[in-house]
Amino acid sequence: MAALWEDILHDEQLVQHVVPIAVDAALLEGVLMRTKENPNASDVVNYAPFTLLPSAVMRALFEQAYGVQQDFNLLVDTISQNAEFLEHTLANTIKVDDFTSQLFKIYKQVLKDGVTQSVFLGISRSDYMFDHHADGTSALKQIEINTIAASFGGLTSRTTAVHRQVLNVLGKSKEASNLLTNNPSKGIAKGIAKAWELYGSGSAVVMFLVEDTQRNIFDQRCIENELWNRNIQVIRRMFKDVFEKASLDNDKRLYMDGKEIAVVYYREGYVPKSYNKQNWEARLLLERSRAVKCPDIATQLAGTKKVQQELSQPGVLERLLPNKPEAVARIRETFTGLYSLDMVGTKSMVSAAVLDFLKPSTDCMLLGNNLYGEELKQVLEKIKNSPERTSYILMDKIKPQPAKNYLLRAHSPLKISECVSELGIFGVYVRQGTDLVMNKHVGHLLRTKAVEHADGGVAAGVAVLDTPYMI
Repeated sequence: MAALWEDILHDEQLVQHVVPIAVDAALLEGVLMRTKENPNASDVVNYAPFTLLPSAVMRALFEQAYGVQQDFNLLVDTISQNAEFLEHTLANTIKVDDFTSQLFKIYKQVLKDGVTQSVFLGISRSDYMFDHHADGTSALKQIEINTIAASFGGLTSRTTAVHRQVLNVLGKSKEASNLLTNNPSKGIAKGIAKAWELYGSGSAVVMFLVEDTQRNIFDQRCIENELWNRNIQVIRRMFKDVFEKASLDNDKRLYMDGKEIAVVYYREGYVPKSYNKQNWEARLLLERSRAVKCPDIATQLAGTKKVQQELSQPGVLERLLPNKPEAVARIRETFTGLYSLDMVGTKSMVSAAVLDFLKPSTDCMLLGNNLYGEELKQVLEKIKNSPERTSYILMDKIKPQPAKNYLLRAHSPLKISECVSELGIFGVYVRQGTDLVMNKHVGHLLRTKAVEHADGGVAAGVAVLDTPYMI
Protein backbone atom coordinates (compact mmCIF):
# COMPACT_ATOMS: atom_id res chain seq x y z
CA MET A 1 0.00 0.00 0.00
CA ALA A 2 2.96 2.29 0.61
CA ALA A 3 3.67 2.28 -3.11
CA LEU A 4 0.26 3.64 -4.14
CA TRP A 5 1.40 7.27 -4.59
CA GLU A 6 5.14 6.67 -4.58
CA ASP A 7 5.72 8.88 -7.63
CA ILE A 8 4.18 11.84 -5.78
CA LEU A 9 5.28 11.27 -2.20
CA HIS A 10 8.99 11.50 -2.99
CA ASP A 11 8.72 14.45 -5.39
CA GLU A 12 9.25 17.29 -2.92
CA GLN A 13 8.75 20.03 -5.50
CA LEU A 14 5.44 18.55 -6.63
CA VAL A 15 4.25 18.17 -3.03
CA GLN A 16 5.12 21.78 -2.25
CA HIS A 17 3.11 22.81 -5.30
CA VAL A 18 -0.02 20.81 -4.51
CA VAL A 19 -0.31 21.37 -0.74
CA PRO A 20 -1.65 24.96 -0.93
CA ILE A 21 -4.09 23.80 -3.62
CA ALA A 22 -5.28 21.05 -1.30
CA VAL A 23 -5.70 23.47 1.61
CA ASP A 24 -7.67 25.90 -0.53
CA ALA A 25 -9.86 23.04 -1.75
CA ALA A 26 -10.60 22.09 1.88
CA LEU A 27 -11.57 25.66 2.69
CA LEU A 28 -13.74 25.89 -0.43
CA GLU A 29 -15.51 22.63 0.38
CA GLY A 30 -16.16 23.61 4.00
CA VAL A 31 -13.86 21.07 5.67
CA LEU A 32 -13.58 23.44 8.61
CA MET A 33 -13.08 23.59 12.35
CA ARG A 34 -13.04 26.47 14.76
CA THR A 35 -9.66 27.24 16.33
CA LYS A 36 -8.46 26.19 19.78
CA GLU A 37 -7.97 29.85 20.63
CA ASN A 38 -11.58 30.77 19.73
CA PRO A 39 -13.59 27.53 19.99
CA ASN A 40 -16.98 29.28 20.03
CA ALA A 41 -16.36 31.84 17.30
CA SER A 42 -16.73 31.37 13.56
CA ASP A 43 -15.12 34.63 12.47
CA VAL A 44 -11.69 32.95 12.64
CA VAL A 45 -11.68 29.34 11.45
CA ASN A 46 -9.25 26.97 9.75
CA TYR A 47 -9.35 23.78 7.75
CA ALA A 48 -9.82 20.51 9.61
CA PRO A 49 -6.67 18.36 9.38
CA PHE A 50 -6.60 15.92 6.47
CA THR A 51 -4.27 13.75 4.41
CA LEU A 52 -2.75 15.12 1.25
CA LEU A 53 -3.60 11.92 -0.63
CA PRO A 54 -6.28 9.24 -0.23
CA SER A 55 -5.17 6.11 1.60
CA ALA A 56 -5.37 2.63 0.15
CA VAL A 57 -8.07 0.35 1.57
CA MET A 58 -8.67 -3.21 0.44
CA ARG A 59 -12.02 -3.35 -1.32
CA ALA A 60 -12.96 -6.69 0.22
CA LEU A 61 -12.46 -5.39 3.77
CA PHE A 62 -14.27 -2.15 2.98
CA GLU A 63 -17.26 -4.06 1.61
CA GLN A 64 -17.19 -6.39 4.61
CA ALA A 65 -17.42 -3.40 6.96
CA TYR A 66 -20.42 -2.06 5.05
CA GLY A 67 -22.00 -5.50 4.86
CA VAL A 68 -22.03 -6.05 8.63
CA GLN A 69 -23.31 -2.61 9.67
CA GLN A 70 -27.01 -3.46 9.48
CA ASP A 71 -26.26 -6.50 11.66
CA PHE A 72 -24.63 -4.25 14.24
CA ASN A 73 -27.59 -1.85 14.06
CA LEU A 74 -29.91 -4.74 14.84
CA LEU A 75 -27.64 -6.01 17.61
CA VAL A 76 -27.40 -2.64 19.36
CA ASP A 77 -31.17 -2.15 19.16
CA THR A 78 -31.74 -5.65 20.53
CA ILE A 79 -29.37 -5.08 23.46
CA SER A 80 -31.05 -1.76 24.29
CA GLN A 81 -34.32 -3.63 24.81
CA ASN A 82 -32.80 -6.36 26.98
CA ALA A 83 -32.74 -5.08 30.57
CA GLU A 84 -31.64 -8.43 31.96
CA PHE A 85 -28.59 -8.56 29.67
CA LEU A 86 -27.53 -4.98 30.47
CA GLU A 87 -27.95 -5.47 34.21
CA HIS A 88 -25.99 -8.73 34.23
CA THR A 89 -23.21 -7.44 31.96
CA LEU A 90 -22.67 -4.14 33.76
CA ALA A 91 -23.13 -5.45 37.32
CA ASN A 92 -19.44 -5.27 38.24
CA THR A 93 -18.71 -2.12 36.25
CA ILE A 94 -21.35 -0.01 38.00
CA LYS A 95 -19.80 -0.90 41.36
CA VAL A 96 -16.48 0.74 40.51
CA ASP A 97 -17.21 3.23 37.71
CA ASP A 98 -19.19 6.29 38.78
CA PHE A 99 -20.07 7.39 35.25
CA THR A 100 -21.58 4.08 34.20
CA SER A 101 -23.27 3.84 37.59
CA GLN A 102 -24.99 7.21 37.13
CA LEU A 103 -26.15 6.29 33.62
CA PHE A 104 -27.47 3.00 34.94
CA LYS A 105 -29.37 4.70 37.79
CA ILE A 106 -31.20 6.86 35.28
CA TYR A 107 -31.85 3.82 33.10
CA LYS A 108 -33.40 1.93 36.04
CA GLN A 109 -35.44 4.97 37.07
CA VAL A 110 -36.90 5.29 33.57
CA LEU A 111 -37.79 1.60 33.54
CA LYS A 112 -39.43 1.93 36.95
CA ASP A 113 -41.48 4.96 35.91
CA GLY A 114 -42.42 3.36 32.59
CA VAL A 115 -40.88 4.18 29.21
CA THR A 116 -43.00 6.82 27.46
CA GLN A 117 -40.83 7.00 24.33
CA SER A 118 -42.34 4.94 21.49
CA VAL A 119 -40.00 5.85 18.61
CA PHE A 120 -36.30 4.96 18.91
CA LEU A 121 -33.47 6.33 16.78
CA GLY A 122 -29.97 4.90 16.65
CA ILE A 123 -27.08 6.68 14.95
CA SER A 124 -23.83 4.80 15.43
CA ARG A 125 -20.38 4.40 13.93
CA SER A 126 -18.56 1.09 14.03
CA ASP A 127 -14.79 1.59 13.89
CA TYR A 128 -12.29 -0.91 12.50
CA MET A 129 -8.63 -1.33 11.77
CA PHE A 130 -6.99 -3.69 9.30
CA ASP A 131 -4.96 -6.37 11.08
CA HIS A 132 -2.00 -7.31 8.87
CA HIS A 133 -0.76 -10.90 9.10
CA ALA A 134 2.67 -12.36 8.47
CA ASP A 135 1.47 -14.13 5.33
CA GLY A 136 0.55 -10.78 3.74
CA THR A 137 -3.21 -11.06 4.27
CA SER A 138 -5.28 -8.59 6.30
CA ALA A 139 -8.46 -8.91 8.37
CA LEU A 140 -11.11 -6.41 9.43
CA LYS A 141 -11.16 -6.06 13.23
CA GLN A 142 -13.55 -3.92 15.23
CA ILE A 143 -12.14 -1.39 17.68
CA GLU A 144 -15.48 -0.23 19.08
CA ILE A 145 -18.98 0.86 18.22
CA ASN A 146 -19.92 4.44 19.04
CA THR A 147 -23.60 4.68 20.00
CA ILE A 148 -23.62 8.32 21.11
CA ALA A 149 -22.36 11.49 19.39
CA ALA A 150 -20.63 9.65 16.53
CA SER A 151 -18.89 12.55 14.84
CA PHE A 152 -17.40 13.64 11.50
CA GLY A 153 -20.29 12.39 9.37
CA GLY A 154 -20.55 15.96 8.14
CA LEU A 155 -16.94 16.85 7.35
CA THR A 156 -16.16 13.48 5.80
CA SER A 157 -19.06 14.11 3.41
CA ARG A 158 -16.97 16.96 1.99
CA THR A 159 -13.48 15.46 2.15
CA THR A 160 -13.83 13.26 -0.94
CA ALA A 161 -14.19 16.33 -3.16
CA VAL A 162 -10.92 17.69 -1.77
CA HIS A 163 -8.99 14.53 -2.60
CA ARG A 164 -10.63 14.32 -6.00
CA GLN A 165 -9.41 17.84 -6.76
CA VAL A 166 -5.89 17.02 -5.54
CA LEU A 167 -5.67 13.96 -7.76
CA ASN A 168 -6.99 15.89 -10.76
CA VAL A 169 -4.33 18.57 -10.26
CA LEU A 170 -1.70 15.83 -10.06
CA GLY A 171 -2.80 14.49 -13.44
CA LYS A 172 -4.50 11.44 -11.98
CA SER A 173 -8.02 12.04 -13.25
CA LYS A 174 -8.72 8.31 -13.66
CA GLU A 175 -7.83 7.68 -10.02
CA ALA A 176 -9.89 10.73 -9.00
CA SER A 177 -12.96 9.31 -10.71
CA ASN A 178 -12.54 6.07 -8.74
CA LEU A 179 -13.11 7.77 -5.36
CA LEU A 180 -16.46 6.74 -3.93
CA THR A 181 -19.22 9.25 -3.27
CA ASN A 182 -19.79 9.50 0.48
CA ASN A 183 -22.41 11.54 2.33
CA PRO A 184 -23.09 10.29 5.88
CA SER A 185 -24.60 13.64 6.90
CA LYS A 186 -27.46 13.13 4.47
CA GLY A 187 -28.13 9.60 5.73
CA ILE A 188 -27.95 10.68 9.37
CA ALA A 189 -30.40 13.50 8.66
CA LYS A 190 -32.76 11.02 6.97
CA GLY A 191 -32.81 8.97 10.16
CA ILE A 192 -33.52 12.02 12.33
CA ALA A 193 -36.21 13.16 9.88
CA LYS A 194 -37.89 9.74 9.96
CA ALA A 195 -37.95 9.77 13.76
CA TRP A 196 -39.34 13.33 13.70
CA GLU A 197 -42.05 12.24 11.26
CA LEU A 198 -43.06 9.23 13.37
CA TYR A 199 -43.20 11.37 16.50
CA GLY A 200 -46.24 12.86 14.83
CA SER A 201 -46.21 16.60 15.52
CA GLY A 202 -45.50 18.84 12.55
CA SER A 203 -44.81 21.85 14.75
CA ALA A 204 -42.28 20.05 16.97
CA VAL A 205 -38.55 20.66 16.54
CA VAL A 206 -35.27 18.74 16.68
CA MET A 207 -32.93 19.72 19.50
CA PHE A 208 -29.18 19.21 19.13
CA LEU A 209 -27.76 18.82 22.63
CA VAL A 210 -24.28 20.33 22.34
CA GLU A 211 -21.18 21.07 24.39
CA ASP A 212 -20.32 24.51 25.69
CA THR A 213 -17.12 24.36 23.62
CA GLN A 214 -18.00 23.77 19.97
CA ARG A 215 -14.89 23.58 17.79
CA ASN A 216 -16.52 20.93 15.60
CA ILE A 217 -19.69 22.91 14.92
CA PHE A 218 -19.39 22.72 11.12
CA ASP A 219 -19.57 18.93 11.25
CA GLN A 220 -22.89 19.30 13.08
CA ARG A 221 -24.10 22.07 10.77
CA CYS A 222 -23.88 19.71 7.79
CA ILE A 223 -26.55 17.51 9.40
CA GLU A 224 -28.48 20.49 10.71
CA ASN A 225 -28.70 22.07 7.26
CA GLU A 226 -29.98 18.82 5.75
CA LEU A 227 -32.84 18.97 8.26
CA TRP A 228 -33.60 22.62 7.54
CA ASN A 229 -33.74 21.68 3.83
CA ARG A 230 -36.52 19.26 4.80
CA ASN A 231 -38.35 22.10 6.61
CA ILE A 232 -37.57 20.58 10.00
CA GLN A 233 -36.70 23.24 12.56
CA VAL A 234 -33.52 22.71 14.59
CA ILE A 235 -32.51 24.35 17.85
CA ARG A 236 -29.19 23.98 19.68
CA ARG A 237 -29.11 23.78 23.48
CA MET A 238 -26.79 22.68 26.28
CA PHE A 239 -27.49 20.67 29.43
CA LYS A 240 -27.49 23.95 31.35
CA ASP A 241 -30.35 25.21 29.18
CA VAL A 242 -32.30 22.00 29.71
CA PHE A 243 -31.90 22.24 33.48
CA GLU A 244 -33.00 25.87 33.56
CA LYS A 245 -35.76 25.96 30.95
CA ALA A 246 -37.01 22.50 29.89
CA SER A 247 -40.28 21.05 31.17
CA LEU A 248 -42.60 18.08 30.71
CA ASP A 249 -46.37 18.29 30.41
CA ASN A 250 -48.79 15.71 31.81
CA ASP A 251 -48.24 13.48 28.77
CA LYS A 252 -44.43 13.68 29.19
CA ARG A 253 -44.04 15.85 26.10
CA LEU A 254 -40.79 17.81 26.30
CA TYR A 255 -40.81 21.59 25.90
CA MET A 256 -37.94 24.03 25.57
CA ASP A 257 -38.56 27.77 25.32
CA GLY A 258 -42.18 27.08 24.39
CA LYS A 259 -41.27 24.66 21.59
CA GLU A 260 -42.22 20.98 21.67
CA ILE A 261 -39.18 18.75 21.15
CA ALA A 262 -39.67 15.73 18.89
CA VAL A 263 -36.04 14.51 18.76
CA VAL A 264 -33.08 15.08 21.08
CA TYR A 265 -29.87 14.43 19.16
CA TYR A 266 -26.95 14.10 21.58
CA ARG A 267 -23.62 15.57 20.53
CA GLU A 268 -22.74 15.82 24.22
CA GLY A 269 -23.03 13.62 27.29
CA TYR A 270 -20.63 10.79 26.39
CA VAL A 271 -17.87 11.36 28.97
CA PRO A 272 -17.85 11.99 32.74
CA LYS A 273 -16.70 15.61 32.39
CA SER A 274 -19.98 16.40 30.61
CA TYR A 275 -21.85 16.11 33.89
CA ASN A 276 -22.34 17.89 37.16
CA LYS A 277 -25.32 17.51 39.52
CA GLN A 278 -27.52 19.80 37.44
CA ASN A 279 -26.57 18.09 34.18
CA TRP A 280 -27.46 14.68 35.61
CA GLU A 281 -30.85 16.07 36.58
CA ALA A 282 -31.25 17.46 33.06
CA ARG A 283 -30.37 14.08 31.58
CA LEU A 284 -33.02 12.38 33.74
CA LEU A 285 -35.62 14.89 32.61
CA LEU A 286 -34.79 14.23 28.95
CA GLU A 287 -34.89 10.45 29.44
CA ARG A 288 -38.28 10.61 31.18
CA SER A 289 -39.79 12.49 28.24
CA ARG A 290 -41.75 11.20 25.26
CA ALA A 291 -39.22 12.80 22.88
CA VAL A 292 -37.10 10.53 20.67
CA LYS A 293 -33.64 10.45 22.24
CA CYS A 294 -30.68 9.67 20.01
CA PRO A 295 -29.51 7.69 21.79
CA ASP A 296 -31.82 6.78 24.63
CA ILE A 297 -29.83 5.88 27.71
CA ALA A 298 -30.19 2.12 27.14
CA THR A 299 -28.54 2.48 23.74
CA GLN A 300 -25.70 4.48 25.26
CA LEU A 301 -25.13 1.66 27.76
CA ALA A 302 -25.22 -0.85 24.90
CA GLY A 303 -22.14 0.86 23.46
CA THR A 304 -19.89 0.42 26.50
CA LYS A 305 -16.68 -1.58 26.19
CA LYS A 306 -17.87 -4.01 28.83
CA VAL A 307 -20.83 -4.92 26.61
CA GLN A 308 -18.46 -5.30 23.65
CA GLN A 309 -16.34 -7.70 25.68
CA GLU A 310 -19.38 -9.72 26.77
CA LEU A 311 -20.55 -10.04 23.17
CA SER A 312 -17.28 -11.75 22.27
CA GLN A 313 -18.01 -14.61 24.68
CA PRO A 314 -19.19 -17.96 23.21
CA GLY A 315 -22.93 -18.23 22.74
CA VAL A 316 -23.82 -14.64 23.65
CA LEU A 317 -24.54 -13.43 20.12
CA GLU A 318 -26.61 -16.54 19.48
CA ARG A 319 -28.79 -15.80 22.51
CA LEU A 320 -29.29 -12.19 21.51
CA LEU A 321 -29.91 -12.87 17.82
CA PRO A 322 -31.62 -16.28 17.72
CA ASN A 323 -32.39 -17.68 14.28
CA LYS A 324 -29.91 -15.26 12.66
CA PRO A 325 -26.80 -17.43 12.22
CA GLU A 326 -25.53 -15.52 9.18
CA ALA A 327 -25.66 -12.19 11.01
CA VAL A 328 -23.93 -13.75 14.03
CA ALA A 329 -21.15 -15.11 11.80
CA ARG A 330 -20.64 -11.75 10.08
CA ILE A 331 -20.43 -9.93 13.41
CA ARG A 332 -18.13 -12.46 15.06
CA GLU A 333 -15.70 -12.37 12.14
CA THR A 334 -14.91 -8.73 13.02
CA PHE A 335 -14.12 -9.43 16.69
CA THR A 336 -10.62 -9.48 18.07
CA GLY A 337 -9.58 -10.89 21.44
CA LEU A 338 -11.32 -9.15 24.36
CA TYR A 339 -10.63 -10.09 27.97
CA SER A 340 -12.31 -9.12 31.22
CA LEU A 341 -9.93 -8.27 34.06
CA ASP A 342 -12.44 -9.38 36.68
CA MET A 343 -11.92 -12.94 35.37
CA VAL A 344 -8.12 -12.88 35.17
CA GLY A 345 -5.81 -13.77 38.06
CA THR A 346 -3.23 -11.30 39.34
CA LYS A 347 -0.16 -13.03 37.90
CA SER A 348 -1.69 -13.84 34.55
CA MET A 349 -3.10 -10.34 34.40
CA VAL A 350 0.31 -8.73 34.43
CA SER A 351 1.73 -11.27 32.01
CA ALA A 352 -1.24 -10.47 29.78
CA ALA A 353 0.33 -7.07 29.27
CA VAL A 354 2.01 -8.55 26.23
CA LEU A 355 -1.39 -8.11 24.62
CA ASP A 356 -0.38 -4.45 24.62
CA PHE A 357 -3.82 -2.93 24.84
CA LEU A 358 -6.03 -1.75 27.70
CA LYS A 359 -9.30 0.20 27.43
CA PRO A 360 -11.57 1.52 30.18
CA SER A 361 -14.98 -0.05 29.80
CA THR A 362 -16.70 3.33 29.66
CA ASP A 363 -14.37 4.62 26.95
CA CYS A 364 -16.53 3.46 24.09
CA MET A 365 -16.75 6.78 22.31
CA LEU A 366 -13.38 8.49 22.68
CA LEU A 367 -9.99 7.03 21.82
CA GLY A 368 -8.16 9.04 24.44
CA ASN A 369 -7.45 6.49 27.19
CA ASN A 370 -5.95 3.48 25.49
CA LEU A 371 -2.75 2.18 27.05
CA TYR A 372 0.09 0.25 25.44
CA GLY A 373 3.47 -1.26 26.22
CA GLU A 374 5.24 -0.13 29.40
CA GLU A 375 2.47 2.26 30.40
CA LEU A 376 0.00 -0.61 30.15
CA LYS A 377 2.15 -2.81 32.39
CA GLN A 378 2.40 -0.06 35.00
CA VAL A 379 -1.37 0.39 35.13
CA LEU A 380 -1.96 -3.36 35.33
CA GLU A 381 0.45 -3.58 38.25
CA LYS A 382 -1.26 -0.66 39.99
CA ILE A 383 -4.82 -2.01 39.72
CA LYS A 384 -4.13 -5.73 39.98
CA ASN A 385 -5.53 -6.00 43.53
CA SER A 386 -8.14 -3.27 43.17
CA PRO A 387 -11.83 -3.57 42.26
CA GLU A 388 -11.06 -0.80 39.75
CA ARG A 389 -9.66 -3.45 37.44
CA THR A 390 -13.21 -4.65 36.68
CA SER A 391 -13.85 -1.39 34.80
CA TYR A 392 -11.12 -2.19 32.27
CA ILE A 393 -11.04 -4.44 29.22
CA LEU A 394 -7.95 -6.00 27.66
CA MET A 395 -7.98 -6.15 23.88
CA ASP A 396 -5.54 -7.81 21.53
CA LYS A 397 -3.47 -5.17 19.81
CA ILE A 398 -4.34 -4.83 16.13
CA LYS A 399 -1.32 -4.39 13.87
CA PRO A 400 -2.14 -2.60 10.61
CA GLN A 401 0.38 -2.21 7.81
CA PRO A 402 1.74 1.36 7.71
CA ALA A 403 1.72 3.50 4.57
CA LYS A 404 3.31 6.85 3.80
CA ASN A 405 1.34 10.08 3.51
CA TYR A 406 1.43 13.76 4.38
CA LEU A 407 -0.80 14.87 7.25
CA LEU A 408 -1.86 18.45 6.69
CA ARG A 409 -2.51 20.51 9.83
CA ALA A 410 -2.71 24.27 10.11
CA HIS A 411 0.52 25.87 11.37
CA SER A 412 2.37 22.54 11.36
CA PRO A 413 5.55 21.70 9.41
CA LEU A 414 5.11 19.65 6.28
CA LYS A 415 6.68 16.20 6.54
CA ILE A 416 6.09 12.72 5.25
CA SER A 417 4.83 10.26 7.87
CA GLU A 418 4.39 6.53 8.33
CA CYS A 419 0.65 6.23 8.90
CA VAL A 420 -2.11 3.81 9.83
CA SER A 421 -5.82 4.24 9.19
CA GLU A 422 -9.09 3.47 10.96
CA LEU A 423 -12.33 2.93 9.04
CA GLY A 424 -15.70 3.83 10.51
CA ILE A 425 -19.09 2.90 9.05
CA PHE A 426 -22.13 4.99 9.99
CA GLY A 427 -25.35 3.15 10.70
CA VAL A 428 -28.87 4.48 11.24
CA TYR A 429 -31.96 2.67 12.44
CA VAL A 430 -35.44 3.74 13.53
CA ARG A 431 -37.80 1.57 15.54
CA GLN A 432 -41.45 2.33 16.26
CA GLY A 433 -42.63 0.08 19.07
CA THR A 434 -41.34 -3.32 18.02
CA ASP A 435 -41.25 -2.53 14.28
CA LEU A 436 -37.83 -1.71 12.81
CA VAL A 437 -38.87 0.75 10.11
CA MET A 438 -35.34 1.79 9.03
CA ASN A 439 -32.03 -0.07 9.14
CA LYS A 440 -29.27 1.35 6.92
CA HIS A 441 -25.57 1.97 6.51
CA VAL A 442 -25.22 5.59 5.43
CA GLY A 443 -21.56 6.25 4.75
CA HIS A 444 -18.02 5.95 6.00
CA LEU A 445 -15.24 7.82 7.77
CA LEU A 446 -11.53 7.15 7.26
CA ARG A 447 -9.14 8.65 9.82
CA THR A 448 -5.37 8.39 9.53
CA LYS A 449 -2.59 9.08 12.04
CA ALA A 450 1.16 8.77 12.28
CA VAL A 451 2.35 5.46 13.72
CA GLU A 452 4.15 7.15 16.62
CA HIS A 453 0.79 8.13 18.11
CA ALA A 454 -0.68 5.19 19.99
CA ASP A 455 -4.10 6.76 20.11
CA GLY A 456 -6.24 9.78 19.34
CA GLY A 457 -8.95 11.12 17.07
CA VAL A 458 -9.37 14.12 14.78
CA ALA A 459 -10.89 16.32 17.48
CA ALA A 460 -7.99 15.38 19.78
CA GLY A 461 -5.53 16.66 17.17
CA VAL A 462 -3.86 13.33 16.40
CA ALA A 463 -5.75 11.68 13.53
CA VAL A 464 -6.76 13.49 10.35
CA LEU A 465 -9.58 13.10 7.85
CA ASP A 466 -8.91 10.82 4.90
CA THR A 467 -10.61 9.24 1.90
CA PRO A 468 -10.37 5.51 1.08
CA TYR A 469 -8.89 4.53 -2.28
CA MET A 470 -10.02 1.04 -3.21
CA ILE A 471 -7.38 -1.52 -4.14
